Amino acid sequence: MISKERIEEIFNSRRGSINIYETDDMDTLNNFFEENLLEISEEDPVETSVVKAWRADDENGNLVGGVCLAFREGEYIIDGIAIKDNLRGMRLGEKLLDIATAEVRKRGGSKIFLVAKAPEFFKTQGYIIVDESQAPLFYECAGCEQYKVSCFPEIMRWEDKEDA
Repeated sequence: MISKERIEEIFNSRRGSINIYETDDMDTLNNFFEENLLEISEEDPVETSVVKAWRADDENGNLVGGVCLAFREGEYIIDGIAIKDNLRGMRLGEKLLDIATAEVRKRGGSKIFLVAKAPEFFKTQGYIIVDESQAPLFYECAGCEQYKVSCFPEIMRWEDKEDA
């Protein structure tokens, strides 16, 4: 189900408007993540609890971006984030991360972890690369035969500077 309350409207005159809504339709969001080359495992290594998820729709109601905030092993994680290729570079990923970050702050959290195939983008958003020993077990990569052979994702962490 998509919330009827629009979280934010992003307008770009070249491409129309994009609206961000809260959603609990994780099947659609996970399919979108997979279509945008994120691997989604049916078997989580540890129990995961979705906190909230948001979707970005274009003016025709087509899903063009999304983010899932989850909680594993006592830490907040971005359990998926993707933007349609033709909309990358328009700050939609930044807006989705800002919404997830605001939710973490609202809940009293001060850190978010993620696994990034595009670490340069996340560095611009204040995330730093950390050793896997400094992160909770929240990713399936380590069990994949391609991990560190042909796939080199980075484990990253954001810490709230306002909390310090």
